[in-house]
Amino acid sequence: MREFLKPRIVTWMHQANPVTKLVLVVLAFFITLFTHNLDFMMSQTIMFTLLLFFLSGHSPWKVMLITMPFLLVFVSSSSTMILFGKGDHLWWKWGLIRISEESFFRGIHIGFKSVSFGAEGLLFVLTTQSVALFYALMQKAKLPPKYAYSFMASIRLLPMVWEEYQVRRNALYIREVKISRGPRGWIRQAQLYAVPLLAQSIRRAHRVAVAMEAKAFDGRRPRTFYYLSTFSRSDLWVILILIGAFVIAYVGVTAYPTFGISDVRYR
Repeated sequence: MREFLKPRIVTWMHQANPVTKLVLVVLAFFITLFTHNLDFMMSQTIMFTLLLFFLSGHSPWKVMLITMPFLLVFVSSSSTMILFGKGDHLWWKWGLIRISEESFFRGIHIGFKSVSFGAEGLLFVLTTQSVALFYALMQKAKLPPKYAYSFMASIRLLPMVWEEYQVRRNALYIREVKISRGPRGWIRQAQLYAVPLLAQSIRRAHRVAVAMEAKAFDGRRPRTFYYLSTFSRSDLWVILILIGAFVIAYVGVTAYPTFGISDVRYR
């Protein structure tokens, strides 16, 4: 999995400081959230999908494979509004299903918005390492080290929990423990797995907490860092690229609108 997510080339998005990217992505989230113009929403989706192809550093086939679920996200998020939304210009009605002109355009607006959220988040995740993010948050955003290192430790502990789950499953298989189907089987399965895994997690968390206290991760005094997180010229390029993406998207739909709907909200 690590080899699959390893980028083919390093782009400006990889070289930019994670704090810069985090702030830009959060701003992009808010712009997308409060966009009610259908054409602007569609153009944002297209722009961020293109940025995903050009700036993620991965091969086009790999980006296409990762973004394939976007189609399911679009259909699932838009269908509910299309089939059951309010509207005055009725197109088709059958029982509780009621498709109108307003509900249709509002539905595809929600679909574009969901895909845009996914593309923005994926662009950040594919170009940012978790360790670099927490180091940048500690040094640039003044996040207390005890919280940052706790998050990093929890991420490293997840594979251990999965390994313990597999060991527990193999142990039950060797002992020929049979679990019946249905609700009783689910409860029995939860009893067999939840208690041992939870007990091991508590023990491990206690050991990590003791180790962190021994190494003075209590935030009472300033710390030095082996990995320094700095700003560079790549941060400026990333800021200009993301601002340019929104400007191009807005100017493009203003000059060549596809739907011509400035506000999809039902009033």
